[in-house]
Amino acid sequence: MTGENRLQTQNGGAFTHYMETVHQRTETLYQSAKDVPWEQPQLILDSLEELRLALEELHVAEEELHLQNEQLISTQEALEAEQRRYKDLFEFAPDAYLITDIYGAIQEANTAAVSLLYLKQPLLIGKPLVIFLPEEQRASFRTVLNHLPTIHRVQEWELTLCKRNGATFEAALTVETIRNNIGSVTGLRWLMRDITLRKQGEMQLREARVQNLRLIEADRLKNQFLATISHELRTPLSAMLGFAHLLLRRLSNHPDAEVAHMLERIYCNGKHLLSLIEEMLDFSRLKAKGLELHPETFDLVDLVMITVEELRPLAVQKSLALDLKTHPLTLTVKNDRLRLRQIIVNLVSNAIKFTDKGSIVLELWELPEGRVALLVRDTGIGIAPEEQDQIFQEFWQVNQTNNRQHGGTGLGLAIVRALVQTMEGTISVSSRLGEGTTFRVELPRQICSSAQK
Repeated sequence: MTGENRLQTQNGGAFTHYMETVHQRTETLYQSAKDVPWEQPQLILDSLEELRLALEELHVAEEELHLQNEQLISTQEALEAEQRRYKDLFEFAPDAYLITDIYGAIQEANTAAVSLLYLKQPLLIGKPLVIFLPEEQRASFRTVLNHLPTIHRVQEWELTLCKRNGATFEAALTVETIRNNIGSVTGLRWLMRDITLRKQGEMQLREARVQNLRLIEADRLKNQFLATISHELRTPLSAMLGFAHLLLRRLSNHPDAEVAHMLERIYCNGKHLLSLIEEMLDFSRLKAKGLELHPETFDLVDLVMITVEELRPLAVQKSLALDLKTHPLTLTVKNDRLRLRQIIVNLVSNAIKFTDKGSIVLELWELPEGRVALLVRDTGIGIAPEEQDQIFQEFWQVNQTNNRQHGGTGLGLAIVRALVQTMEGTISVSSRLGEGTTFRVELPRQICSSAQK
């Protein structure tokens, strides 16, 4: 019996009790009035008063019954509204909902479930849910279904479901038991989600992770190969350069100038090859975080001036002006002199390499908060905007078709950026095609050694 029915029964019983009471009292008065002689008017008046009181009580009971009926109607309307709201929530929920008996036969299905299983609702009602599973999954499904009265709930149960049109999809099912007042299981409530896209995304993510691991391993092997080959090449090449240098000294006054010239070509090309090998070694150490800085205190202006003079012959060979502008006369820093010189050499030589006419300007000045700025500006071929984000990548060079013309490993700027970052500095580039390029490096005046980091 529902709550409203119980309330209605109680109200009806109370009113019936009032009616019986009034009837009994009226009957009693009637009998009394028959037996009372008319010469006793007071007794008649008392009986009439008693009847009036009984009628008033009846009127009060009627008003109470009317009020209770209004409350019952309001409660019934609220209950019906709640039932409609629940039905709307069930029917138009974005996820698929099913109500089945304890054996999995479908009793209710919302719109999303009808769409997901691709079967009209009248045909769906009464169907066992197991028929929407592939044959190989039905036995395990029935096993879980039989244990649901004891385990009460299964969450995110992943299964493959088959639509009635033959298509399949990956589904995640959450099922829990429905119990009556005494705790007995009377049905099952199902939430069903199509997780096909999620499973595909997970598979793609796994494949991407595997591919990433392969790339990491390939990169590690590449760096190991570079380090090993570079080291193995440098050792015999250094010996060859040593012997070539000795021969050059002995043949400096040799009458056969052609022999001396060929030996000098061997020595110069050997030194160039050694510098390329050193670049690859530095790059492999930087990639492996194995390059250590050795800070010392020195005058940065003096280092820049010496380095520029060493590089000036390269600019003279191409009829380029190489200018140096230093705003402070002296600038004391604590840094790795060798690696800082390497940054300057790479930037200036790179500017000379890609400049055919005009000039290269190197500027140095002091910044606030204990930092210094180094700027290298040229009037060379410039860098296209879409290529400016790639110039610091290893083995990459501006205008790849000109690699043979300009030469080099394509590691210079990658090494510069890695060194600047190791020194906790920054490097940026601005350029326009045909107008030149400017590299700006900012570094702290004092750095820590690698062991102190």
